[in-house]
Amino acid sequence: MLKRLFNLSAWIQPLLAIVIGLLGGAIAILLIGGSVIETYAEMWKGAFGNFFYFTNTLTRATPLILVGLGVSIAFRAGFFNMGSEGQMILGALSSAVVALYLPGPPLFKLLAAILSGILAGGIWSAFAGWLDAKFRMNLIITTLLLNYIAALFAGYIVAYPLKDTSGSAALAQTMMIDKGVWLPKLFQGMSIHGGFIIAIVLAILLFLFIKYTVAGYEVRMLGYNPLFAAYGGVNRRKVMLTSMFASGGFAGLAGAVEVLGMQYRYTDGMISNPGYAWSGIMATLLSGAHPLGTALASVLLAALQTGGMGVERNTDIPLQISSVIQSLLILFVTAKISFTLWKRRKGGKGDAASS
Repeated sequence: MLKRLFNLSAWIQPLLAIVIGLLGGAIAILLIGGSVIETYAEMWKGAFGNFFYFTNTLTRATPLILVGLGVSIAFRAGFFNMGSEGQMILGALSSAVVALYLPGPPLFKLLAAILSGILAGGIWSAFAGWLDAKFRMNLIITTLLLNYIAALFAGYIVAYPLKDTSGSAALAQTMMIDKGVWLPKLFQGMSIHGGFIIAIVLAILLFLFIKYTVAGYEVRMLGYNPLFAAYGGVNRRKVMLTSMFASGGFAGLAGAVEVLGMQYRYTDGMISNPGYAWSGIMATLLSGAHPLGTALASVLLAALQTGGMGVERNTDIPLQISSVIQSLLILFVTAKISFTLWKRRKGGKGDAASS
């Protein structure tokens, strides 16, 4: 009975956060003199109004799902990986470089580009884990700071050594990838691509891994109670480095599919400006690091973003209304995490993250 209540609570809390966000958005709409019903109706149409808008929302959700799945692995193990943006940037840059310069048939180049994105993001994330294991450097701080290094390094690479000088555009970007190396579109004339299928399959596989495998049990045990995990023989260093590599690998894959499925080149700022990484982190926090819940929360957050564009097109309400809703979601999640950490410290359980 208690287990059922716990599972019900895990689903109620994200829904409650969304309700609070929508109520706050409604207040903001009323303050600027808009119609709440009309605004939210336009937001729904902009996100799910027809098949074209629906696929756009799923396309927007694809990198969010992959980033969120990666963050959920680290959170499950009790570690805060806040470096998804840098890991995604390096994954995107690596996949673009491999797709452009690796010789071979298109399918081979596509697979190699995807693998290089995973490796780049995974290694960058594992490096932060190694700094923690070797020098006890705070993981939150190192992963955040590594974001800046990755972004500045990638910006330099595409502004100077690998800059596309064939066109008239002054953008810092690589050359266009050959069409044969692009991820296939799922529907003719729609933006949604094979990366969405990859994301959904990985969400299911990660759920099964966490729930039914010995390694997944070790990850959950370390995250829930590190002292008990150590007593049970779980190697904290090994699990941390492995989970951090996997976490960064998912983020790197998110960058790779964005390049191979949507942008077809790496452009400076293409990852940072849309806020993919932070939206993916928020999806993980909303879902309590549940892989399937993360996928659903990613779609909802993507719907807020694409729906906000529809609101701006068809009403006098600015696009920032979706940002107001997302900010309230962040506030709710932050309050929830703070309360959880306060209870844990009061109970003397340690400082690992729980999910």
